[in-house]
Amino acid sequence: MSIFEYNGSALVAMVGKNCFAIASDRRLAVHRPLGLATDAQTLYQRLLFGHKLYQLREERDMKPQTFASLVSAILYENRFGPYFCQPVIAGLGDDDKPFICTMDAIGAKELAKDFAVAGTASESLYGACESMFKPDMEPEELFEMISQALLSSVDRDCLSGWGGHIYVVTPTEVKERILKGRMD
Repeated sequence: MSIFEYNGSALVAMVGKNCFAIASDRRLAVHRPLGLATDAQTLYQRLLFGHKLYQLREERDMKPQTFASLVSAILYENRFGPYFCQPVIAGLGDDDKPFICTMDAIGAKELAKDFAVAGTASESLYGACESMFKPDMEPEELFEMISQALLSSVDRDCLSGWGGHIYVVTPTEVKERILKGRMD
């Protein structure tokens, strides 16, 4: 068993036409209580600090590519005692072009043009996303695709589930929706 399987999760990001969606399940299952959820919380605090420091220095928000480099640097800095996290980064870059990438525990980036997945349900998420993804989806169609991919995948993973949180981001708005799972 991989150390990444101690805490169950499902996370997926998908691009559309000048928009993106990111979704996660609502359950944090603990197979063995080893404190890996605290790695995610610690990494979040360090990223929040780094982002605020960037805003103070540069007087602007980070672009997603810059944020991905910050995440990668923090993970690589701790490569000998890594945070057991698989970050998925999504954002709108220059000209409202969607940017998504994922990383391993030591910060090696994997850039994606269509979708990125992480978590214990990643194998079934890959299959669902590969079969459902279409390029240049509008926000509503993107929401439907990512919802179906997430729900069908968490049904096949005993450590993730309980519906999901979905954010659909366009240049003008951010829509949050909560999905109910089979067991809600």
